[in-house]
Amino acid sequence: MSEALELIVPDWPAPATVRACSSTRLGGVSRQAWQGLNLGLHVDDDADAVEQNRYLLKSAAKLPAEPLWLNQVHAAAVAEFSPEISLPDADASITVLPEQVCAVLTADCLPVLLCNTLGTKVAAVHAGWRGLKSGVLQQTLKYFAGDDVLAWLGPAISAASYEVDDFVRDQFVVSCKSVEQKNINFSPAFEASRLGHWYFSLYKTARIILANNGVAGIYGGEFCTFKDSRFYSYRRDGMTGRQASLIWLEKPSM
Repeated sequence: MSEALELIVPDWPAPATVRACSSTRLGGVSRQAWQGLNLGLHVDDDADAVEQNRYLLKSAAKLPAEPLWLNQVHAAAVAEFSPEISLPDADASITVLPEQVCAVLTADCLPVLLCNTLGTKVAAVHAGWRGLKSGVLQQTLKYFAGDDVLAWLGPAISAASYEVDDFVRDQFVVSCKSVEQKNINFSPAFEASRLGHWYFSLYKTARIILANNGVAGIYGGEFCTFKDSRFYSYRRDGMTGRQASLIWLEKPSM
Protein backbone atom coordinates (compact mmCIF):
# COMPACT_ATOMS: atom_id res chain seq x y z
CA MET A 1 0.00 0.00 0.00
CA SER A 2 1.90 3.06 -1.22
CA GLU A 3 -0.65 5.78 -0.40
CA ALA A 4 -3.05 6.44 2.45
CA LEU A 5 -6.65 5.49 1.79
CA GLU A 6 -8.70 8.63 1.07
CA LEU A 7 -12.46 8.99 1.44
CA ILE A 8 -14.65 11.86 0.26
CA VAL A 9 -17.45 12.79 2.66
CA PRO A 10 -20.41 14.62 1.08
CA ASP A 11 -20.84 18.26 2.05
CA TRP A 12 -24.62 18.35 2.33
CA PRO A 13 -27.18 19.00 5.10
CA ALA A 14 -28.18 15.36 5.54
CA PRO A 15 -29.83 14.32 8.83
CA ALA A 16 -27.61 13.02 11.60
CA THR A 17 -28.76 9.44 11.01
CA VAL A 18 -27.41 9.46 7.43
CA ARG A 19 -23.82 8.47 6.72
CA ALA A 20 -22.22 8.57 3.26
CA CYS A 21 -18.87 8.60 1.49
CA SER A 22 -17.10 7.97 -1.80
CA SER A 23 -13.79 6.19 -2.16
CA THR A 24 -10.87 7.19 -4.36
CA ARG A 25 -8.24 4.91 -5.86
CA LEU A 26 -5.71 5.97 -3.22
CA GLY A 27 -4.61 3.23 -0.86
CA GLY A 28 -5.45 -0.42 -1.42
CA VAL A 29 -3.40 -3.36 -2.61
CA SER A 30 -4.29 -3.76 -6.29
CA ARG A 31 -1.47 -3.51 -8.81
CA GLN A 32 -0.84 -2.82 -12.51
CA ALA A 33 -3.85 -1.32 -14.33
CA TRP A 34 -5.95 -1.49 -11.16
CA GLN A 35 -3.33 0.16 -8.94
CA GLY A 36 -4.85 1.23 -5.64
CA LEU A 37 -8.20 0.63 -3.96
CA ASN A 38 -10.05 -1.16 -6.76
CA LEU A 39 -13.41 -2.35 -5.42
CA GLY A 40 -14.77 -3.99 -8.60
CA LEU A 41 -14.67 -7.77 -8.90
CA HIS A 42 -15.79 -7.64 -12.55
CA VAL A 43 -12.77 -5.84 -14.08
CA ASP A 44 -10.26 -8.74 -14.24
CA ASP A 45 -8.32 -7.67 -11.15
CA ASP A 46 -7.09 -10.32 -8.70
CA ALA A 47 -10.14 -11.32 -6.62
CA ASP A 48 -8.13 -11.63 -3.41
CA ALA A 49 -6.83 -8.09 -3.85
CA VAL A 50 -10.35 -6.77 -4.38
CA GLU A 51 -11.63 -8.54 -1.28
CA GLN A 52 -8.76 -7.06 0.73
CA ASN A 53 -9.56 -3.62 -0.67
CA ARG A 54 -13.19 -4.04 0.35
CA TYR A 55 -12.07 -4.97 3.86
CA LEU A 56 -9.87 -1.85 3.99
CA LEU A 57 -12.80 0.29 2.83
CA LYS A 58 -15.12 -1.22 5.43
CA SER A 59 -12.61 -0.45 8.15
CA ALA A 60 -11.72 3.07 7.01
CA ALA A 61 -15.35 4.12 6.46
CA LYS A 62 -16.53 2.34 9.64
CA LEU A 63 -19.22 0.57 7.66
CA PRO A 64 -21.73 -1.23 9.89
CA ALA A 65 -22.09 -4.12 7.42
CA GLU A 66 -20.91 -5.42 4.06
CA PRO A 67 -22.42 -3.22 1.31
CA LEU A 68 -25.09 -4.53 -1.00
CA TRP A 69 -23.02 -4.75 -4.18
CA LEU A 70 -25.00 -4.68 -7.43
CA ASN A 71 -24.59 -6.27 -10.83
CA GLN A 72 -24.92 -2.94 -12.62
CA VAL A 73 -26.47 -3.20 -16.07
CA HIS A 74 -26.88 0.47 -17.16
CA ALA A 75 -30.66 0.31 -16.89
CA ALA A 76 -33.35 1.53 -14.46
CA ALA A 77 -33.96 -1.35 -12.04
CA VAL A 78 -33.93 -0.55 -8.32
CA ALA A 79 -33.21 -3.16 -5.63
CA GLU A 80 -34.92 -2.84 -2.25
CA PHE A 81 -32.38 -3.85 0.36
CA SER A 82 -32.98 -7.25 1.92
CA PRO A 83 -30.56 -9.51 3.79
CA GLU A 84 -31.72 -12.36 1.55
CA ILE A 85 -30.62 -10.86 -1.77
CA SER A 86 -27.13 -10.96 -3.21
CA LEU A 87 -25.73 -9.18 -6.29
CA PRO A 88 -29.08 -8.17 -7.83
CA ASP A 89 -29.24 -6.98 -11.44
CA ALA A 90 -29.90 -3.32 -10.70
CA ASP A 91 -28.40 0.14 -10.96
CA ALA A 92 -29.76 1.49 -7.70
CA SER A 93 -30.51 0.24 -4.22
CA ILE A 94 -32.66 1.69 -1.46
CA THR A 95 -33.22 0.89 2.18
CA VAL A 96 -35.12 1.98 5.27
CA LEU A 97 -33.18 -0.48 7.43
CA PRO A 98 -30.51 0.89 9.78
CA GLU A 99 -26.95 -0.35 9.29
CA GLN A 100 -27.54 -1.65 5.75
CA VAL A 101 -25.14 -0.12 3.23
CA CYS A 102 -26.27 0.83 -0.28
CA ALA A 103 -23.38 1.09 -2.75
CA VAL A 104 -22.60 1.69 -6.43
CA LEU A 105 -19.34 1.29 -8.35
CA THR A 106 -18.20 3.82 -10.95
CA ALA A 107 -15.27 4.85 -13.13
CA ASP A 108 -16.72 7.91 -15.00
CA CYS A 109 -20.45 7.22 -14.60
CA LEU A 110 -22.24 9.37 -12.06
CA PRO A 111 -22.99 8.10 -8.54
CA VAL A 112 -26.01 9.78 -6.96
CA LEU A 113 -26.70 9.42 -3.24
CA LEU A 114 -30.21 10.22 -1.99
CA CYS A 115 -31.82 10.58 1.42
CA ASN A 116 -35.04 11.98 2.78
CA THR A 117 -34.91 14.91 5.20
CA LEU A 118 -36.43 12.73 7.94
CA GLY A 119 -33.32 10.56 7.86
CA THR A 120 -35.30 7.34 7.48
CA LYS A 121 -34.56 6.35 3.88
CA VAL A 122 -31.43 6.29 1.71
CA ALA A 123 -30.49 5.19 -1.81
CA ALA A 124 -27.44 4.89 -4.04
CA VAL A 125 -27.79 5.24 -7.82
CA HIS A 126 -25.42 4.36 -10.70
CA ALA A 127 -26.20 6.87 -13.45
CA GLY A 128 -24.38 6.64 -16.76
CA TRP A 129 -25.97 8.12 -19.84
CA ARG A 130 -27.93 4.93 -20.53
CA GLY A 131 -29.27 4.80 -16.99
CA LEU A 132 -30.20 8.48 -17.03
CA LYS A 133 -31.94 8.02 -20.36
CA SER A 134 -33.76 4.92 -19.06
CA GLY A 135 -35.07 6.77 -16.00
CA VAL A 136 -33.03 5.25 -13.17
CA LEU A 137 -33.29 8.43 -11.11
CA GLN A 138 -37.05 8.66 -11.57
CA GLN A 139 -37.50 5.00 -10.67
CA THR A 140 -35.48 5.49 -7.49
CA LEU A 141 -37.34 8.67 -6.53
CA LYS A 142 -40.64 6.78 -6.67
CA TYR A 143 -39.56 5.09 -3.44
CA PHE A 144 -39.36 8.55 -1.85
CA ALA A 145 -42.92 9.55 -2.81
CA GLY A 146 -44.17 12.27 -0.46
CA ASP A 147 -40.72 12.85 1.07
CA ASP A 148 -38.50 15.89 0.86
CA VAL A 149 -35.32 14.57 -0.76
CA LEU A 150 -31.66 15.58 -0.75
CA ALA A 151 -29.23 14.48 -3.47
CA TRP A 152 -25.44 14.41 -3.61
CA LEU A 153 -23.64 13.99 -6.94
CA GLY A 154 -20.40 12.07 -6.48
CA PRO A 155 -17.24 11.75 -8.58
CA ALA A 156 -17.94 11.46 -12.33
CA ILE A 157 -16.47 12.58 -15.63
CA SER A 158 -16.99 16.27 -16.40
CA ALA A 159 -18.49 17.61 -19.61
CA ALA A 160 -15.14 19.05 -20.75
CA SER A 161 -13.72 15.51 -20.85
CA TYR A 162 -16.81 13.67 -22.10
CA GLU A 163 -17.49 13.98 -25.80
CA VAL A 164 -20.41 12.03 -27.29
CA ASP A 165 -21.85 11.76 -30.79
CA ASP A 166 -25.23 12.72 -32.26
CA PHE A 167 -26.67 9.33 -31.34
CA VAL A 168 -26.31 9.95 -27.60
CA ARG A 169 -27.63 13.50 -27.82
CA ASP A 170 -30.60 12.36 -29.88
CA GLN A 171 -31.55 9.88 -27.15
CA PHE A 172 -32.26 12.83 -24.87
CA VAL A 173 -33.03 15.80 -27.08
CA VAL A 174 -34.73 14.34 -30.16
CA SER A 175 -36.08 10.84 -29.70
CA CYS A 176 -36.49 10.28 -25.96
CA LYS A 177 -39.39 7.85 -25.73
CA SER A 178 -39.62 7.68 -21.93
CA VAL A 179 -43.02 8.92 -20.77
CA GLU A 180 -41.34 10.27 -17.64
CA GLN A 181 -38.85 12.33 -19.63
CA LYS A 182 -40.60 13.34 -22.83
CA ASN A 183 -41.28 16.91 -21.66
CA ILE A 184 -37.86 17.57 -20.10
CA ASN A 185 -35.47 19.92 -21.89
CA PHE A 186 -32.05 18.26 -21.86
CA SER A 187 -30.44 20.69 -24.33
CA PRO A 188 -28.49 22.58 -21.60
CA ALA A 189 -26.56 19.38 -20.87
CA PHE A 190 -24.99 19.39 -24.35
CA GLU A 191 -22.47 21.81 -25.82
CA ALA A 192 -21.40 21.55 -29.45
CA SER A 193 -17.82 20.46 -30.10
CA ARG A 194 -16.64 19.17 -33.47
CA LEU A 195 -19.07 18.24 -36.25
CA GLY A 196 -21.55 15.62 -35.08
CA HIS A 197 -20.19 15.59 -31.53
CA TRP A 198 -21.09 17.20 -28.22
CA TYR A 199 -19.65 17.74 -24.77
CA PHE A 200 -22.13 16.03 -22.47
CA SER A 201 -22.65 16.81 -18.79
CA LEU A 202 -23.85 13.91 -16.64
CA TYR A 203 -24.01 16.39 -13.77
CA LYS A 204 -26.35 18.80 -15.59
CA THR A 205 -28.50 15.93 -16.83
CA ALA A 206 -28.94 14.60 -13.29
CA ARG A 207 -29.69 18.08 -11.95
CA ILE A 208 -32.33 18.60 -14.65
CA ILE A 209 -34.02 15.28 -13.83
CA LEU A 210 -33.84 15.77 -10.07
CA ALA A 211 -35.22 19.31 -10.24
CA ASN A 212 -37.98 18.15 -12.61
CA ASN A 213 -38.96 15.60 -9.97
CA GLY A 214 -39.14 18.06 -7.11
CA VAL A 215 -35.68 17.63 -5.55
CA ALA A 216 -34.62 21.09 -4.41
CA GLY A 217 -31.55 20.17 -2.39
CA ILE A 218 -28.89 19.05 -4.90
CA TYR A 219 -25.25 19.07 -3.82
CA GLY A 220 -21.85 17.93 -5.09
CA GLY A 221 -20.94 17.72 -8.76
CA GLU A 222 -17.53 19.38 -8.63
CA PHE A 223 -15.37 16.40 -9.61
CA CYS A 224 -13.86 15.07 -12.82
CA THR A 225 -12.74 11.46 -12.75
CA PHE A 226 -10.95 11.87 -16.09
CA LYS A 227 -8.78 14.82 -15.03
CA ASP A 228 -8.26 13.92 -11.38
CA SER A 229 -5.77 11.10 -10.96
CA ARG A 230 -7.24 10.22 -7.55
CA PHE A 231 -10.05 8.46 -9.42
CA TYR A 232 -10.39 5.51 -11.76
CA SER A 233 -11.52 6.59 -15.24
CA TYR A 234 -12.60 4.14 -17.91
CA ARG A 235 -12.50 6.76 -20.65
CA ARG A 236 -8.98 7.83 -19.70
CA ASP A 237 -7.42 4.41 -19.05
CA GLY A 238 -9.60 1.68 -20.60
CA MET A 239 -8.72 -1.26 -18.35
CA THR A 240 -9.05 0.16 -14.84
CA GLY A 241 -10.63 -0.27 -11.42
CA ARG A 242 -13.77 1.07 -9.78
CA GLN A 243 -14.41 3.41 -6.87
CA ALA A 244 -17.50 3.17 -4.68
CA SER A 245 -20.11 5.58 -3.38
CA LEU A 246 -21.94 4.39 -0.28
CA ILE A 247 -24.78 5.50 1.97
CA TRP A 248 -26.42 4.01 5.05
CA LEU A 249 -28.55 4.81 8.09
CA GLU A 250 -27.16 4.70 11.58
CA LYS A 251 -29.12 2.86 14.24
CA PRO A 252 -31.09 5.47 16.22
CA SER A 253 -29.60 6.19 19.62
CA MET A 254 -31.63 5.05 22.59
